[in-house]
Amino acid sequence: MASQAIESHRTGAEIIAGDDAICRKKSVQLLEELGLPKGLLPLEDIQEFGYNRETGFMWLVQRKKKVEHTFKKIKQTVSYATEVTAFAEKGKLRKITGVKTKELMLWLSVVEVYVHDASPGKVTFKTGTGLSDTFDATAFALGE
Repeated sequence: MASQAIESHRTGAEIIAGDDAICRKKSVQLLEELGLPKGLLPLEDIQEFGYNRETGFMWLVQRKKKVEHTFKKIKQTVSYATEVTAFAEKGKLRKITGVKTKELMLWLSVVEVYVHDASPGKVTFKTGTGLSDTFDATAFALGE
């Protein structure tokens, strides 16, 4: 079931539910529209995708448990909860929930992902602790 955060943004949102392939396609289209790498959210079995253009709030809800994905080119493991939310704007996802990255033995919450205008081939991830790391955008291409 969708959380309170999602419920408050449903009015006026584009919502796709039920079909994993269509939900995944819509999420990839949104990332592309924002100028972010298309493989940034490699979620599986998505039951709902929503995007409220007025507020910028977007969400993805998976049917099953969380998914862990390793981006091979950068050897970085990322965990995606059953519900991932963010506020989307050109070149950036901010106030992200449901995404964690593994650093050494710790899981750190990712709170922001952005691409600088000055270096569009680089993607920066910022954690809740204030740490950030920048990677080559090709590491997040679809299918990586």
